[in-house]
Amino acid sequence: MTVLTTPARGDAATGKPSVTATPAERRTRRRFSPWHLVLAPIAIIFAIPFVQMFITSVTPESEINTYPPRILPSHITFDGFAKLFSESNILLWLGNTVIVSTVAVLSHLVLCSLAGYGFARLKFRGKTMGFLMIVATIMIPTQLLMIPTYILFSRIGLIDSLGAAIVPWLASAFGIFLMRQFFLSLPAELEEAALIDGCTRLQVFFRVILPLAKPALATLAIFTLLGSWNDLVWPLIAINNDQAFTLQLGITNFQGARRTDWALLMAGNVVATLPLIVFFLFAQKQFVATMTFSGLKG
Repeated sequence: MTVLTTPARGDAATGKPSVTATPAERRTRRRFSPWHLVLAPIAIIFAIPFVQMFITSVTPESEINTYPPRILPSHITFDGFAKLFSESNILLWLGNTVIVSTVAVLSHLVLCSLAGYGFARLKFRGKTMGFLMIVATIMIPTQLLMIPTYILFSRIGLIDSLGAAIVPWLASAFGIFLMRQFFLSLPAELEEAALIDGCTRLQVFFRVILPLAKPALATLAIFTLLGSWNDLVWPLIAINNDQAFTLQLGITNFQGARRTDWALLMAGNVVATLPLIVFFLFAQKQFVATMTFSGLKG
């Protein structure tokens, strides 16, 4: 018996079959929720400070302090960015911050995921008490730990170096808690099947569990990046060498060394904020997925 098939209609130019969305898919794309009427104005309100920051950075200095204030400048100038790159070590500070944040994110993803998996799946004496003690450290004020941490870092020779900004971000109690909660939401049957097939615990972790933990890992990376990138108080105490300044510390010291040049200051804030915005735009879907699956919904 001969089966007749109808060839798919394609693009005349490329010869490739065209894919037409079904009515259900079109309705899904165009679906409107009443929440959009609430969320859109809130999003605009949150975006106003960033827009105003950028506008101020390209506003002539003579128009920034005029009264009544101007919403838009008469003309756009990039003198603030030019001064920022010519009179400061902004590229060095940016490079130091990238190093600190990259090491912090990678170490969090490795160490916190390993510790979270151990507390979620492994059985050992004192597991519950150990986890409670780790989570309890979240309630300790950071200011209470600064003096003993400074003394410890001073004795091991990390003060006034980039390591002083890196070491506190190698792992965190919140990261361990986040990863443990996510691993508990995964079915244990997946691991049992892999163990029956002859995998070791580490093989199960790296080949089975971690691929499923991408949403949690993305969220942990976002939180770690935000914290390490914007960290100011501890570097302000531990680092006095301008060659080891992070971005936030460098902008703060540069601002305090001269009169306030608002165009230059806003240009520095734009440079410091833009990478975070770009990173969040790429990782927001993973972030929302983790808030759904990890049980941390408000």
